[in-house]
Amino acid sequence: MRTVWIALTCMLIWSCGSPKEVAETNWIRLFNGTDLTGWDLKITGYPLNENYKGIFSVEDSILKVSYNNLDSFRGEFGHIFYKQPFSHYRLRIEYRFVGEQRPGGPGWAIRNSGVMLHSQSAESMTLEQDFPVSIEAQFLGGLGEGERSTLNVCTPGTDIDFNGQMVEGHCTNSSSKTYHGDQWVTAEITVLGDSIIHHVIGGDTVLTYTHLRIGPEMKPEGFSIPDGTPLKDGYIALQAESHNVEFRKVELQDLSLSFKK
Repeated sequence: MRTVWIALTCMLIWSCGSPKEVAETNWIRLFNGTDLTGWDLKITGYPLNENYKGIFSVEDSILKVSYNNLDSFRGEFGHIFYKQPFSHYRLRIEYRFVGEQRPGGPGWAIRNSGVMLHSQSAESMTLEQDFPVSIEAQFLGGLGEGERSTLNVCTPGTDIDFNGQMVEGHCTNSSSKTYHGDQWVTAEITVLGDSIIHHVIGGDTVLTYTHLRIGPEMKPEGFSIPDGTPLKDGYIALQAESHNVEFRKVELQDLSLSFKK
């Protein structure tokens, strides 16, 4: 079934041109390399667009998530949201983890970040909400020894299917290799409405899942969208979870026209 979905995705995307033409054209730079224009940010415990202690910044053409101005981490989870929602697209992100985790950060958050897909908007998050309702393509860095895959998927407030079965746990690991140290990693994600998402790294598809929808877990009180509602579109948000991480490329290829009936 997974092989069929991958083949179908390729045929649909390539219908507007050759693979090379599609791969090389019509990319939108979501991060302009200069400043945070076009982005809204939300940090737990702080109002919309209050950039507490400069957690988000741009320096030397790099979008930086830095906790260096905090003496310790006290739950300041953060997300920075691109201004426009999308439904069908390819997303390409270059990221790396740097330095040590800020003291006080949870153990699971060491070299941990991600990009939230089909997310609720920044302005709809509650003041104390840690994570937006979304699909998270999780970025994990190696810990110096052992294996630790990246481009996993986590589901705050959502449900997905993997190999035709609903995923029971919060996170599902990909088949990627481990990336140790402060090296740059290029992640590519293809999102096709509520039907399917592919995670690609190093040219290999390392995770595919389907049937995106609202789920019962990890939602803020009073969240108004019913469980089971298909998750057809939403915002893209980069994550801050107590370990410094840098992004030097965030770009998107809008595929929505290719899928209009």
